Amino acid sequence: MSTKLPDLQQSITGSTGSKGVGNYRWYICALLFFATTVNYLDRQVLSLLKPRLEEEFGWSNTDYANIAAAFQFTYAIALLFAGRIVDKLGTKKGYAWAIIIWSVGAVIHAESIAIGNTLHTTLGWLGLAAIPVSVLGFIFARAFLAVGEAGNFPAAIKATAEYFPKKERSLAVGIFNSGTTIGAILAPLTVPWIAEQWGWQAAFIIIGLIGFLWLIFWFLHYDKPEKQKRLSAAELAYINSDADEAEIAEEAGKEKKVSWVKLLGYNQTWAFAVGKFMTDGVWWFFLFWLPAYLKDQYHLELTQMAIPLAVLYSMTMVGSIGGGWFPAYYIKKGYSAYDGRMKAMLIIAFIPLVVLAAQSLGEISFWAPVLLIGIGASAHQAWSANIFTTVSDMFPKKAVGSVVGIGGMAGGLGGVLITKIGGALFDHYKALGHIETGYTIMFTFCAIAYLIAWFIMKSLVPKYKLITDL
Repeated sequence: MSTKLPDLQQSITGSTGSKGVGNYRWYICALLFFATTVNYLDRQVLSLLKPRLEEEFGWSNTDYANIAAAFQFTYAIALLFAGRIVDKLGTKKGYAWAIIIWSVGAVIHAESIAIGNTLHTTLGWLGLAAIPVSVLGFIFARAFLAVGEAGNFPAAIKATAEYFPKKERSLAVGIFNSGTTIGAILAPLTVPWIAEQWGWQAAFIIIGLIGFLWLIFWFLHYDKPEKQKRLSAAELAYINSDADEAEIAEEAGKEKKVSWVKLLGYNQTWAFAVGKFMTDGVWWFFLFWLPAYLKDQYHLELTQMAIPLAVLYSMTMVGSIGGGWFPAYYIKKGYSAYDGRMKAMLIIAFIPLVVLAAQSLGEISFWAPVLLIGIGASAHQAWSANIFTTVSDMFPKKAVGSVVGIGGMAGGLGGVLITKIGGALFDHYKALGHIETGYTIMFTFCAIAYLIAWFIMKSLVPKYKLITDL
């Protein structure tokens, strides 16, 4: 990967500025890619086991929504602090602690019943006795997982800002963000098989342990660029080739830390937060509810949905990497990095409208909604690659983790809202005998959310403005 990715970048952007400077930054990108893959593998095990677990424990859609929402709410709050912690600890230590915590959180899902019983016994006086044991145990495990997983994107975006010049960042983000796709593809191909062979507990344990393998490579190969012995002087100079004076002063340790209150005073922060709030819930919905959708409407069993889900999530890799490339077309025409990204994001925002046809064409075959939702999910990944990079376009490196954390919290809260609404809608329309109406309502929001988000973002930041007074 490290030898081919720079050639990919040059062919996409037409840039020759990086020729011969070295490829180590792309090795770092590969580490971020694999961490993000593990992140999404751990995250998706529960959604794939939902049909099996709801039969075993008698969950309703609302019960499952409460478990999923517990992850999203904890993730949202933790993101706010994760960005801050990563900024304080530094990328290497911050990322390591994140993956240790989320790997432990993934493994303890296997003991959810024991955890639920313990919580009922020790904390029943808090009103927890009213919650079913299995639901309570999984809520705890999901919340633990969320605390660790919240560190992934703040740390990865910060690493990207450290190792890549601005002109390469969206491509780097698109590449490591495609790890979400690989994780989403691998999960349906492995989790059902593991569960069939050794039980659902084994699926959580085996998938959860993978993160500890990644740690070995991270500790061996990551360090800040100026301390990285494997990085050539030419590559370090190239990484810093478009750094402004504020960033250079920051690297020299001459700048103060930035408070959340100060960051919230910028429209740029609110534009990122609104964009995440409006659109993150769409991805959460696709991630957490699609297995249930295929079972509810098309009566597919767990092993039968593996291939459709793998195909759907495979499509999203095109969006993730293609979305990272797309702004380069406008940047080459003379647009600033931010303005080029916003141009690209407007076009991307129209693509999810195809999801509006998912239910009507679903009468032909379940493959019709699978492919249309795949296009919409692919557009989300293209959008995600660009919205993350707007932060490093407009803020100095020392504030990137904190701003990503603020926006991530907003996105997580949006996800909680979507999940809770979805659970209530599905239970309501299931009781009426036509659950497909609930999915139609949810797909409609998923289709239009990006256009709404783009226009709000554009109204908040109509023109590119670099933050220089932090």
